[in-house]
Amino acid sequence: MGQTARVLIAADKFKGSLTAAEVAAHVTAGLHRVRPEVAVEALPVADGGDGTVAAAVEAGFTLHEREVTGPLGAPVTAGFAVRGGTAIVEMAEASGLRHLPPGVFAPLTATTYGTGELLRAALETGARTIVLGVGGSATTDGGAGMLAALGARLLDEDGDPLPHGGGPLRELVSADLTGLDPRWKDTEVILAGDVNNPLTGPRGAAAVYGPQKGADPQDVAALDAALGHFAGVLGRTDLAAAPGAGAAGGVGFGALVGLNAVFRPGIEVLLDVLGFAPALERATLVITGEGSLDAQTLHGKAPAGVAAASRAAGRKVVAVCGRLAIDSGTLRTAGIERAYPLSALEPDPATSMRNAGPLLERAAEELARDHL
Repeated sequence: MGQTARVLIAADKFKGSLTAAEVAAHVTAGLHRVRPEVAVEALPVADGGDGTVAAAVEAGFTLHEREVTGPLGAPVTAGFAVRGGTAIVEMAEASGLRHLPPGVFAPLTATTYGTGELLRAALETGARTIVLGVGGSATTDGGAGMLAALGARLLDEDGDPLPHGGGPLRELVSADLTGLDPRWKDTEVILAGDVNNPLTGPRGAAAVYGPQKGADPQDVAALDAALGHFAGVLGRTDLAAAPGAGAAGGVGFGALVGLNAVFRPGIEVLLDVLGFAPALERATLVITGEGSLDAQTLHGKAPAGVAAASRAAGRKVVAVCGRLAIDSGTLRTAGIERAYPLSALEPDPATSMRNAGPLLERAAEELARDHL
C-alpha cells in the first residue's frame, strides 16, 4: 500500500478496559510506531448499547446532560447527543445496569422512567429524528416507566398510578396514552438494537434477559405474565410479537406502541448517523474490533456491521480484540481477514484488561507490519 495507505479505525469499546475512542488512540499509536507516514482516521462506533452516546460525541455530536430517574428511583446524571435535527439517546445512560450497586438487582421494580425523561429532553432540543439505543438495561418493565414519564396514565383498579417496575404491571386496569406530547407524531423514532426478541414467551424479554438482571425462575414467570397483561390492556398484543419488542426488558414494545418507533439493527443505524460511508470511501484498510470477538459478535454487534459494510465496498478488514473465541474460517465468513487478540500477548485476562492500552499498541504494531 505504501504512501497511499489510509487506515480507518472503526472499533467499539473494550468493555471494562477502554472506550472506543481510547481503542482508536492506542491502535493509531501502534500503527505510527511502525508506519509513521500512514494516514489514520478514527471513527469510534457502537451498536446502540453502552458507549453509543460517547461514540456519537466523538463523531461531532454535542453532549447534553440531564438529571433523571435511575432504575432504582434515585436520581442519576445521564447524557444524550445532538447534531442538527438528530438526537442519540442511550437508554443505559438512564436505566442501565451500570447504575445498580454491585450485586444489587431489582428485577420486579427497576424502571425505565429516566429513559422517558431523557427522550423528552431530546425532543425539547428540537430534534425530529431520535435514535433510541437499547442494551445494557437493568429493567423489565415493557417500557411502562418510559411511557409514564412521557405522559401516559397507567392506573390500577383504584385509579392510582402504578408503582415502578415490571412486577406491578399485573395490577394494570387502564392505560391512556393521549397525554403523550403531540410532537411525537412528527418525530421519527428509531429503535436501535441487536435484539429481535418478542415481548413475551420463551424468547421474550423476561425469559431470555431477566436472569441477567437478577430474576429467579419465579420472577421470570411473574414478569412474563405481567408483560403479557400490559400488552393486553393496551390492546397491542400484535406489537408484543414484533421483532425487537422484547429489547431492553421490553422498552422496545413501549417505543413501538407509544412512539411509533421503527426497529433497525443498531450498528446499521449508528454507522449511518456517525458518517461511516464517507469515511469508508477514504480508506484502503479498515480496522474494527471489540473486547471479545465471539459468536455474539456475528449477530449484529459493531464489528460484524463494520465488516459487512466494508466488504460490500471492497475494503479489506482486520480486527483487534481482547480475546478471540471464533475460528479463522468463521472470522473470514464475517468479512474479517484476521484478528489480533491481546490474549496472544498476555494470556491472563485480568492483566490483559489492566494493561489493555500498551498491549493494544503492540498488537497494532504487528498488524502494521502484516498489512501496511
